[in-house]
This record gives sequence, structure tokens and C-alpha cells, in this order.
Amino acid sequence: MCPLQLRALVFVAWVVFYITFLLSFRRMWSGKYVRSPLVRSLFMTMVSDSEEVPAAEKQEWYRCCSNLLGESARHVFVQSHLDSDTEAFLRRSKEKSSWLFTQLYHSLVSTVLNPLVSRTSINGFLGRGSMFVFSKDQFHQLLRIGPDWRAERLLDLGAGDGGVTEVMGDHFRQVYATEVSVPMRWHLQRKSYILLGIEEWQNTGFQYDVISCLNLLDRCDDPLHLLQDIRSSLVPGTGRLVLAAVLPFQPYIEIGGRWERPKVHLKVSGKTWEEQVSSLCDEVFPQAGFEVEAVTRVPYLCEGDMYNDYYVLDDAVFVLKAAGGAEDPAA
Repeated sequence: MCPLQLRALVFVAWVVFYITFLLSFRRMWSGKYVRSPLVRSLFMTMVSDSEEVPAAEKQEWYRCCSNLLGESARHVFVQSHLDSDTEAFLRRSKEKSSWLFTQLYHSLVSTVLNPLVSRTSINGFLGRGSMFVFSKDQFHQLLRIGPDWRAERLLDLGAGDGGVTEVMGDHFRQVYATEVSVPMRWHLQRKSYILLGIEEWQNTGFQYDVISCLNLLDRCDDPLHLLQDIRSSLVPGTGRLVLAAVLPFQPYIEIGGRWERPKVHLKVSGKTWEEQVSSLCDEVFPQAGFEVEAVTRVPYLCEGDMYNDYYVLDDAVFVLKAAGGAEDPAA
């Protein structure tokens, strides 16, 4: 047997072993073959999201104890609810997670590329891992606009594959986006969004009616400087920032396949969702020259894999205006 044939045989054997291991591991996650009560409990916790979540439990994703919010946050809190757009995303995610051979392929490619390439780029290459932050109706409610409202420019910072950009994009004549990941940029180009560099968007010579910064604040090196650049890039008076942050706030930046602490840390105090929202409203955003116009609690949803139908994190979504900018964008 020649060396080339031997290498091919070894590779095929490795792939077969890998798939067999994944299938066996998936079966173990059911807890059926785990004897230790403690380990079985851990496995069942890890796969709980793969089981059908009752509607009442899904509504918990939106629950806020308003009496635990600071005064400024309490006055601008907007209650969100599970709606048809969110349910549709969950159904699609569940369907995709059941595509066994697709999920096996994704897992194999992720294992090979993970030491070299960022998770975001791997997802972009595979066309998986789409995110859901808010529905069209929730966007309208937060910005206090109607379905027919139109403005000139939207900028979506760190837009990923553009899935969330689409929720907002119909309201704007021009949609701009930034994204570091090359595979994700391919998705954005296919959707005909205008791509800007991460050092270009704040120096274009024009300003934006709305800038969205969704779950990016905890993934950048200097979040306070980012907020200040956003403030100067908004249309004076009517410009708004739509910002989402995963709470509890845990900042890390992804470099290749590694996660590292950012150079500049935002000091967000408190342990509960309500306490951290109050800290952002009262301490962090005023430091960057913003005041809060609205805040809500929604789940930050991500498409799943062969183990989970979808993944859920706690999100806070804020609508911010420059301090002193009192005009309503819907006016």
C-alpha cells in the first residue's frame, strides 16, 4: 500500500471514529448510561434546552422585577413578550438541529478549524449559528415607530450574517454594516448591505439615523470609546442607538480560537439582571454622553447544534439618545 493510500485510509478511519464518538456521546447526554446521580444531573441540565420548553417557561425569558430596578430604569422599562416571530425562529432552529448528518459535518469542521479560526468565522463558513435578538414588533415598540416609518441611514455594528439587520433594514433607504469575520461579510454582501471597515464607519462624512450595537459591547477592546464614537456619528437630536448587552456582563474578545480579556473594562455593578441594567443606565451610559429612552428584557437566541435545539442568554436591549437630544425619531 502506497503512502498516499495509507494516509487516506487513516483519515477515513479517523472520520468514522469521530462520528461514532459523537453519536455515542449524544446518547450519553440522555443520562441513560450514566450511573452517578450527580453526573446524570449535570448531563440532564446540559441538554435541558433540547427538550420542548413550556410556553410559561419561555415567558420567564422576559420577566423583570421592576421594583428591583433603579428609578431611572424603572420609568423607561418596556415589557416584551414571546411573539410569533420569536416562535418561528425557535421552530426553525429545532428543525435544523434535527438534521443529523448536517450537524455531524458541522461538528467535524468546527473541531478541525477551532484552534485556528474564530467561532464567528466558522459559523459564517458553515452558514449556521444565526442570532435572534428582537422581532419587528418589538423593534417598533422600543423605538415607538409604526410599520410605515422611514429614515435615511441605518448602521449595524458587528452585524454577523445580517439576520438581525433584516429586522430593522426595511425602515431605511440605506443600510450599512460592519463585520470583522470574512465569511460573515460574504453573507452581508449577498444581502446587498453596504460594508464599512471598523475604522471607516465613523469617518464617512455623514451621520446615521439609527446605529445598532447588538451584543458587541462585551466583545470589543475599548467599549467606552466605541460608545463615544457612536454618539458623534448619530444625527443630532433624532439619532438613536439601539444597544443590546448580555447580562451578567462578562467581557471577552475573540482572537483566532482564543478568548482574552479586553484592554478596557466597563465597570458594571450588581449581580442580578435588574441591578446591572440600573448600573448601565445610571453609571455607564451617562459617562459616554447618553441617556436611556427605553429598555426591555428579551432572550438572546442562537441556532443550536446536534445537542441543543437553540441556546439562550439573557439580553437587555436599550434605546439611547445623546444627552440633551430630546427630539423623537418618529416625529
